[in-house]
Amino acid sequence: MAILSDIDIKKCLEKKHIIIDPILSDKQIQPSSVDLRIGNEFKGFKITSRPYIDPFDKTSLESYMDSVNISDDEPFIIHPGEFTLATTYETVKLPSDIVARVEGRSSIGRLGITMHVTAGYIDPGFEGKITLEISNIGKMPVALYPQQRVCQIVFETMTSPSAKPYGHIDRDSKYMKQTGPQVSKIKEDFDIIGDKE
Repeated sequence: MAILSDIDIKKCLEKKHIIIDPILSDKQIQPSSVDLRIGNEFKGFKITSRPYIDPFDKTSLESYMDSVNISDDEPFIIHPGEFTLATTYETVKLPSDIVARVEGRSSIGRLGITMHVTAGYIDPGFEGKITLEISNIGKMPVALYPQQRVCQIVFETMTSPSAKPYGHIDRDSKYMKQTGPQVSKIKEDFDIIGDKE
């Protein structure tokens, strides 16, 4: 596998082999990545009387979270120790022969903000906005503004196209074409619902 350079990223974007929509300007394209912006919707865990989150619970995990939509000029404040879900402002579409991963921008990381807990990997064939799993591990609250560049996407070529990319009819593609921050759909995993192969 090889990481795409800015030259190859631009070629893929021009040919629509990779789609990132909308791109504000060429300044988003870095030497080996593309800066992505944060959207307007945030989801955070609310205080609940439940003792824990149970993936086998048939209740929707949406019931554990509050959703907040903010205007373009309004900040979302994330406090120390807090966790929130958001999405990229941009929609991303990958072909079957390219994988990607999301990394936080160092300028945001130096404020104590992480942009993904574990889900930085994006499968070939994925299409949609990318859910960001944001945590404040610093000591001060931090303001995040819609359309602020908060993370970067890195692209890697595969040795061959995937036989069953994300979104394939035979795949479990729970987050395909998501348009806002999605809560965990772990209860749809085949090993939890009992649909073992």
